[in-house]
Amino acid sequence: MPRPIEALVHTDALAHNLARARAQAPNARVWAVVKANAYGHGIERAFEGLRAADGFALLDLAEAERLRALDWRGPILLLEGVFEPRDLELCSRLKLWHAVHCEQQIDWLAMHKTHEPHRVFLKLNSGMNRLGFPPAAFRAAYARLDALPQVDEIGLMTHFSDADSLRQGHDGIAHQLAAYDTATDGLAGERTIANSAATLRHAGRTAHDWVRAGIMVYGGVPDFPEHDAAHWDLRPAMTLRSKIIGVQQLQAGDTVGYGSAFTAEQPMRIGIVACGYADGYPRHAPTGTPVLVDGRRSRTIGRVSMDMLAVDLTDLPASGWGSEVTLWGEGPHGARLPIDEVAQAAGTIGYELMCAVAPRVPIRSA
Repeated sequence: MPRPIEALVHTDALAHNLARARAQAPNARVWAVVKANAYGHGIERAFEGLRAADGFALLDLAEAERLRALDWRGPILLLEGVFEPRDLELCSRLKLWHAVHCEQQIDWLAMHKTHEPHRVFLKLNSGMNRLGFPPAAFRAAYARLDALPQVDEIGLMTHFSDADSLRQGHDGIAHQLAAYDTATDGLAGERTIANSAATLRHAGRTAHDWVRAGIMVYGGVPDFPEHDAAHWDLRPAMTLRSKIIGVQQLQAGDTVGYGSAFTAEQPMRIGIVACGYADGYPRHAPTGTPVLVDGRRSRTIGRVSMDMLAVDLTDLPASGWGSEVTLWGEGPHGARLPIDEVAQAAGTIGYELMCAVAPRVPIRSA
């Protein structure tokens, strides 16, 4: 039989979370962000739950081709634009919309031969300081694009650095909103500035024409732990689960795993789970990281190994060999373990855990 670990993608949860984005911004259209292979869920699987989106946003041309192969004929936006001039040929063939964030991309467009002009979103660096034109150069870039026959409509976009929290003790988006409003004042074009955090926390100020729903459609919470998934009515779109394949009885003084990182202070019973860092579970998850065993809360014990980890069964006498272990997501008997809670214990974020599930883990739709 195959190794018992698997990941489940809950397409009904994806559809629910997408509907939540619409409810937060009822007058806007919704980009479902499916970059990084739909945050590790798989574009083909995620598409089944997200097909009600108004458009899809991603990074890779190959992923755009996969969406078109699914017979998606609506908008697809390349969030980082093109990476070399010949990428524009595929944009023309697949009718892709694309971000423009630097002068080189405008130069490439000016040289591009196309029968149909492109729809682009001009990106402002309003304070994130990753991609985008600085405010002083934004209007000149807009004028250059507007003069090109290769360009049809020009949208306006930016990205928030602190929509999920305060910034240096103050409103997290105020400084960027001010920069954006000044730079774009009077310019025509559809606008998209809200990511998941802004859609959930600041929709009244940021929704505009489009919102970009990323982590929220997968059930992750951008402002965890201030708010949890229940607060925003989001459902986990991924479950990672396995089974116990061995049981050990410990005495006081016994140690567990590499480096003897855990020492039992009293008699204990532990289960060995077929899941490790080669499956994408974080190696740095410490003793005490939450898990569900047969739907009941427990914790990890000792270091995570390549293929296995240990969980505490001391207070779960009915659980043992073959018991189901939920590493995150939906457990049996209606139990649920939010991925953000696991990520917090491991010193990371839910985004990383979703994206890190290893290729050797079977994934199927549920």
